[in-house]
Amino acid sequence: MRQRILVVAIGLFARLVLSAQTGGNEQLQLRTGDEIYREACIGCHGPHGEGQPKVVVGFDPPKSMPDFTRCDQTTPEYNRDYKAVIRDGGPERSFSQIMPSFRDALTSEQMDMVIQTLRGFCKEKGWPRGEMNFPRALMTEKAFPEDETVITTGINVQGAPGLTNEFVFEKRYGEKNQLEVAVPFSFSHSGTGWLGGVGDMVFGWKRVLFSNLHSGTILSVQGEVMLPTGNRARGFGAGTTTFGTFASFGQALPANSFLQVQGGADLPVNTDKSPQSLFLRTALGKSFSDNHGLGRLWSPMIEAVATHDLVDGSKTDWDLVPQFQVTVSRRQHIRADLGVRVPVTNTSGRPVQLMFYFLWDRADGGLFEGWK
Repeated sequence: MRQRILVVAIGLFARLVLSAQTGGNEQLQLRTGDEIYREACIGCHGPHGEGQPKVVVGFDPPKSMPDFTRCDQTTPEYNRDYKAVIRDGGPERSFSQIMPSFRDALTSEQMDMVIQTLRGFCKEKGWPRGEMNFPRALMTEKAFPEDETVITTGINVQGAPGLTNEFVFEKRYGEKNQLEVAVPFSFSHSGTGWLGGVGDMVFGWKRVLFSNLHSGTILSVQGEVMLPTGNRARGFGAGTTTFGTFASFGQALPANSFLQVQGGADLPVNTDKSPQSLFLRTALGKSFSDNHGLGRLWSPMIEAVATHDLVDGSKTDWDLVPQFQVTVSRRQHIRADLGVRVPVTNTSGRPVQLMFYFLWDRADGGLFEGWK
């Protein structure tokens, strides 16, 4: 099996090198992405990007072999991810060795051209592109619909000891929809010792209203309901059903920078138990990468978070949250973020918190895949 895989890879690579190095008509045939695809990619990926059957290639295609005609598989990916695999081969992102490296056969510009050809196999144009899936901040909700699992933790570093956690499960449906389920669970310390419990569970539905790749803009809205599953007497819940709504906006900025904004309201049914409130969260960041822009991704961010209860005499709570996100796995589908939430106004009773999260993008592989 390994010998057959090696023969296929060497054959495709050699064919492309010969086409690129011979003069006359052959050289002219590598001026577009379509021509490069026909010379180097069609042998495994098929004439329309759907993949060649086993009877043609002579081996079982790996489960990670993409079907470029499936928009749900391809549109969430970044161009930089495709380019890393084309340039350095499948093992660069912990994919199959069947995918050879074209580092010495294609220029950077030719790789970009063939990526545009791959993008063209998705015929449904309403899917938001991965370039608008900006790095997730600790508190500001993304506008991009995702298949992610996130666990976020906050640890009080001053005042009364305490630990807050939130488990979030996100499931994408179709082009523009996403289901979200959030389960908070916390631990607090009182005079009698530690107390712990589950908080109020949240069920939400997100819908993308607008996305434009050329302007780098995406806008979504979400509606949600918070159920009173937490123990209010212990401080783990509001004690009433709460309806929430918010809008999320993302904007690409020059030099791999980005802006994300989330604003909305929490509207409890029983305002005697919990007040209605408004919130605004803004994240500004920039991404850096090694290996000529295709390696591990580092994204420092700063968030400004505001909350205002709709009661007479209430003042707005402002927090700043400097943080740093990094891709952890080789496939970059596992990410971590570390930051500090610092109260800026109305600081009494609001402790500084050390915050971090662990994020798993399930669409790119299993939790234990893509590490080596």
